[in-house]
Amino acid sequence: MKKQHPDSDTLSAEELEYLQQHEMSRRDFLLDSMAMGGLAASLGMTASSSAWASNLQAPDDEVVRIGYLPITDATVLLVAHEMGFFAEEGLKSEPPTLIRGWSPLVEGFAAGKFNLVHLLKPIPIWMRYNNGFPVKIMSWAHLNGSGLVVGKHTSVESFADLGGKQVAVPYWYSMHNIVLQMGLRHAGLTPVIKAQGDTLAPDEVNLQILPPPDMPASLAARKIDAYIVAEPFNAAGELLAGGKMLRFTGDIWKNHPCCVVCMNEEQVNANPTWTQKVMNAIVKAQDYAQQNKQEVAQMLSRDGAGYLPMPSPVVERSMTHYDDESYATPDAIQNAEWGSGRIDFQPWPFPSATRLIVEELQHTLVGGDTSFLQDLDPDFVVDDLVDYRFVKAAMEKHTGWQQAPGFNAANPFDREEMIKL
Repeated sequence: MKKQHPDSDTLSAEELEYLQQHEMSRRDFLLDSMAMGGLAASLGMTASSSAWASNLQAPDDEVVRIGYLPITDATVLLVAHEMGFFAEEGLKSEPPTLIRGWSPLVEGFAAGKFNLVHLLKPIPIWMRYNNGFPVKIMSWAHLNGSGLVVGKHTSVESFADLGGKQVAVPYWYSMHNIVLQMGLRHAGLTPVIKAQGDTLAPDEVNLQILPPPDMPASLAARKIDAYIVAEPFNAAGELLAGGKMLRFTGDIWKNHPCCVVCMNEEQVNANPTWTQKVMNAIVKAQDYAQQNKQEVAQMLSRDGAGYLPMPSPVVERSMTHYDDESYATPDAIQNAEWGSGRIDFQPWPFPSATRLIVEELQHTLVGGDTSFLQDLDPDFVVDDLVDYRFVKAAMEKHTGWQQAPGFNAANPFDREEMIKL
């Protein structure tokens, strides 16, 4: 692939082609009416659990049907299929279906097209409590794996320098939006949602939804000043758009969840044996991905099995390149002693993280009606949204997860969340 010239402000035609034409389209990825509270309406239903139950039809053949976005958040689902871990459990899995946006992935899952998906962790909160959909978080999909990239046309060296700037996020209900706004508030800045041409006060930061494939190109063209997103789009921004990493999100919130593995609660309860086999394969894939990041990156890339359209060097960087010296200016890794990786894999859904996410969402700026968030009891969500049974049993069967960062043998299923802004 043609390399980006270090002094160029634009991507080459070839780079634009694979970033945009072959990945998620702007139309599919933009926050549409569904994410404003219209999931049920988009499927011709009412937002109640009984309506969802009557609409959903669990598959009779027990085939694992995966829907995924072409990002590293989907790694464990793809590894479980590609490495035959589902087959080892006696399950048939169809080739994973690449979906070009969060909205169509959620719709496909809600309509029963997929029975195993990865979702940004705040999305199930919105689905279950704003739309009445019986989604269950079954495990975490990965740790960390995101960052805030700023354009080389800016003089941004810290969060405080983002005042008056345009910053893109992939979805309102995302860890990216939550962590970004934590940093902005800490720096004394105010996130706003305005038209891009509107005047911004010096202490305002304008947020907009942008498809990840558009982010590197928009940064290079100076249409935005920064973006926060999952890998491999941060690595693409560095390698292809001359962007610089301002801060890794895993360096702000230690070993935070980003995407989670989700199933339909109706199907989980109807077939617990099948569910357990699925989760056995997922936990085994977590360990394999953690121990073999370079190999997995190659396999995922377009030079390998082609699950992600990015070339191997970009995907490998997005999963393995994380050293203090390389990211000294700006200081993107301020807590190297945490021992985290750029992305890591650990399945246990720590209750403390779910509780913190609900608390943070209640004062995070998002588009649409957020009244449902104000009445949510974080402790209730911790017990109601997450199913801990199957992942815990799978972790007893496959024990490699103890090698993940942050493991505490004295208390493996509870932790205190650590945030350093």
